[in-house]
Amino acid sequence: MLKTHGKRYETSHLEIVQRFDVLLVVIFTGVLFSGSSKKIICKFYSFALLEVCIHRVRSCSGIRFIKSKYVCVFDKSALKFSHQQRLFRTSAVSCGQIVQFKLSDIGEGITEVTVKEWYIKEGDSVSQFDSICEVQSDKASVTITSRYDGIIRKLHYNLDEIAYVGKPLVDIEIDASKGVSPEEDVVETPPMSHEEHTHQEIKGHKTLATPAVRRLAMENNIKLSEVVGTGKDNRILKEDILNYLAKQTGAILPPSPKAEIIPPLPKSETVPAAPKDRAHKIPVPVSRPIVFSGKDKTEPITGFQKAMVKTMSAALKIPHFGYCDEIDLTQLVQLREELKPLAQIRGVKLSFMPFFIKAASLGLLQYPILNASLDESCQNVTYKASHNIGVAMDTEQGLIVPNVKNVQVSSVFEIASELNRLQSLGSAGQLGTNDLSGGTFTLSNIGTIGGTYAKPVILPPEVAIGALGKIQVLPRFNGKGEVFKAQIMNVSWSADHRIIDGATMARFSNLWKSYLENPASMLLDLK
Repeated sequence: MLKTHGKRYETSHLEIVQRFDVLLVVIFTGVLFSGSSKKIICKFYSFALLEVCIHRVRSCSGIRFIKSKYVCVFDKSALKFSHQQRLFRTSAVSCGQIVQFKLSDIGEGITEVTVKEWYIKEGDSVSQFDSICEVQSDKASVTITSRYDGIIRKLHYNLDEIAYVGKPLVDIEIDASKGVSPEEDVVETPPMSHEEHTHQEIKGHKTLATPAVRRLAMENNIKLSEVVGTGKDNRILKEDILNYLAKQTGAILPPSPKAEIIPPLPKSETVPAAPKDRAHKIPVPVSRPIVFSGKDKTEPITGFQKAMVKTMSAALKIPHFGYCDEIDLTQLVQLREELKPLAQIRGVKLSFMPFFIKAASLGLLQYPILNASLDESCQNVTYKASHNIGVAMDTEQGLIVPNVKNVQVSSVFEIASELNRLQSLGSAGQLGTNDLSGGTFTLSNIGTIGGTYAKPVILPPEVAIGALGKIQVLPRFNGKGEVFKAQIMNVSWSADHRIIDGATMARFSNLWKSYLENPASMLLDLK
């Protein structure tokens, strides 16, 4: 409300906005009100103008502040300029929209995962298909990628927390308009920090690197676009990051530490024995109670351990039948030594496992009941057409059992190549769900760690499993009664005794044994 010359004038916020343009015309044309009310009215409109501007600033997030040297103050004589202040200007960019990026269904009935690693942080810029985080279910590790271009505003979970399918994972601020015109008259632009510049996405340039390499680059503030990749398809390797870092800092990478060799002490001269009368004076050490300050620690069961609990609990319902035997691998050891150089030329590491797997597949063709599954009601048996033979692996994440698909139509070399791939992914914790599911028969090579015999536990819904012991050089007798040096390996089988009898398991084991003791016999049944 305004009062001049004894008269009262009322106005509202809407009228102030509507009269905003009129005020500009009055100011810049010099047509001002006369009399003593001129100064009061001009001051009133100046405060109204300030109120409208502040309201505009608070209602729009696309504001950038600029410095102006002067602000208007109205007086009788003319428009005077004084007081340095900050004015504001709206840009042409539309207000950002916050989108909740939800965790999608990974498949295999998985409803929750554990967040193992974040590849981004709040404030980072991301583009479509950029890696956001790595999560681990009870079956596999999965890398989650972004579906939007924008800025990360919030991470909903910390490391090792449980994330649920369908719930928000991160909040991403995206641009409301697809086409954004560049701003004009940019008076002042805030400087970009080195960290923000490091994590910016460069449009039109996509780098290939594993999540571990990306994390190494992020920790050292290195832009992947500036690193020359030496891997396949210009993929950036860990060595490329280290070499780039060494060139930037001028440092030489230190060699791996070696244990210090301590020379043996010289033999001391024989010390004469103490007199018998001094023997009783030797002090006897007083035993003190051992003080231990450790505390018990309770951790939740997650990841692959959770899958093991679920699988082994189901295996308790299966009546296990055990069968053991020993295999003479003398001829197979010689054959492998001859084939190893040929496999290395092809870039494949050849172990004994491909021969074990292929011999098992040939045996399953003769005894398909071992490559079957039993339904929960124990009313139907399903004979599997594919021989997807699993191989138990010991990793830092726990026990995992990836499988080699369609062994019945694969060569020994193809099986070896696939095993190399699975072992590399397993060591890095990057095995996918497809690699860990669909197994029909399993072999566990416990001999790589130690031991000869074992009692393997069947992995439902499979019906048989074999555990392989270590290869030992032992004396044996040949047909003439002569002692010779033999390469002996022990095998332990477990079968579901509900549908597999002992005779079937023994016959399968004998056939598998004959293939390994005489590798040339496998050529007769190879297809």
